[in-house]
Amino acid sequence: MSSSPLASVLFVCVHNAGRSQMAAGFLSHLAGDRVEVRSAGSIPGDRVNPAAVEAMSEVGVDISEAEPKILTTEAVQASDYVITMGCGDACPIFPGKKYLDWALEDPAGKGVESVRPIRDEIKVRIEALIAEIDAAAKAED
Repeated sequence: MSSSPLASVLFVCVHNAGRSQMAAGFLSHLAGDRVEVRSAGSIPGDRVNPAAVEAMSEVGVDISEAEPKILTTEAVQASDYVITMGCGDACPIFPGKKYLDWALEDPAGKGVESVRPIRDEIKVRIEALIAEIDAAAKAED
């Protein structure tokens, strides 16, 4: 097997401060370097949601150093999967990409108790995504 990633995934939400950061953290943690991970926001916030950071640290995933980033056309073009989480039409569409929209509650302004169920739902979706990426790679072998 080559050392290049099996796929590249971009997570997009409006502020790139909660859902997309948790998703990127889980994918990096669970898939390692098998998958290239990016996250961005259409209107990035100033910092990652502290409740999201705390909720992720509870399950052994450190996103405390993550910083919200602006969504760029280049990031979308460089990704195989583009997963939106409430950014609507702000995400540019390119042929040949797999677009998924994950309807997840926005953790903005919520305490860690309210963020935990969102975190847990993201983990379930990330595990399914990894299985899909692995299956697609195996099909290409």
